[in-house]
Amino acid sequence: MRDTRESRLLLVLLIAIAFALITVDIRAGEESPVDGARQAAATVFGPVEKGVATAVDPVGNAIGAVRDSGKRHNRIATLERENAGLKARLGSEDQTRSRVRELDEMLKRAGAGQYGIKGAEVIAIGAAQGFSWTVTIDAGSKDGIERDMTVLNGDGLVGRVSTVGPDTATVVLANDPDFTVGTRLEKTGELGFATGQGDRALSVQMLNGKAKVNPGDRLVTFGSRGNKPFVPGVPIGEVVKVEPSRGDLTRTVWVKPFVTFSRLDIVGVVVTPPREDPRDAVLPPKPEAPKPTPTVTVTVTPSATAGVAGKPADE
Repeated sequence: MRDTRESRLLLVLLIAIAFALITVDIRAGEESPVDGARQAAATVFGPVEKGVATAVDPVGNAIGAVRDSGKRHNRIATLERENAGLKARLGSEDQTRSRVRELDEMLKRAGAGQYGIKGAEVIAIGAAQGFSWTVTIDAGSKDGIERDMTVLNGDGLVGRVSTVGPDTATVVLANDPDFTVGTRLEKTGELGFATGQGDRALSVQMLNGKAKVNPGDRLVTFGSRGNKPFVPGVPIGEVVKVEPSRGDLTRTVWVKPFVTFSRLDIVGVVVTPPREDPRDAVLPPKPEAPKPTPTVTVTVTPSATAGVAGKPADE
């Protein structure tokens, strides 16, 4: 439509009519004369509006999300703090249960060997002592700890006490290269000397070069005179490799320690030795080999009355 005087008058007239209809509709309320027209328009344009609203809703939601982002951020931060606290609590409970299991196993070993022990916690590793494998425990002379006492845990031999202070003590670990302990082979009683090899298996020199040793055999401490530095019967480890004898007077075997030296936590210092050598009593029972599952074989024997294929049996 061209911009003429007549078109301008028509636009003004339409606007005036629109305002008049709005005024009448507002004053009439529910009895408005244009209510029918409104319903008809809703019927025609409703589906179109719904489709447009559906398309626009994600945008509206995004705007709402931006508007509420501050509140949501606070809620997320609160949930994250609660989650972190829950994880810390669960981790603490798991650690507590783990330490209770360690203590329980250590008490079982001490009871089996009739060792009087003083419990302690590893509080430091021994970097200050040079390149040796040592740890520091939170028990000292005030607790009855003395030099050259045996140290064990729920798995077996940890080491021996080397230096003692009033409240702490240093323990040389059994895998230290300068560590040597007398050993006795389970059941046969063959003797030897185990030497630490750092993070490798212990090297054990069997005194009998013809001793019968097999992988899987286990060793315990032989014990020292006066029970210092070692009491008898403490589990050491399991044989993993046997060197050929070659006619030598001694024989070398390699033993994997029962103790994991990189995960030490709760230990016990033997302050009272056993009255008698416990021999193999402190070793845990070996797990039984799984029994083979029986195989059932079914043999089908043809019957004398069985019929020939395709014919009845009575023919």
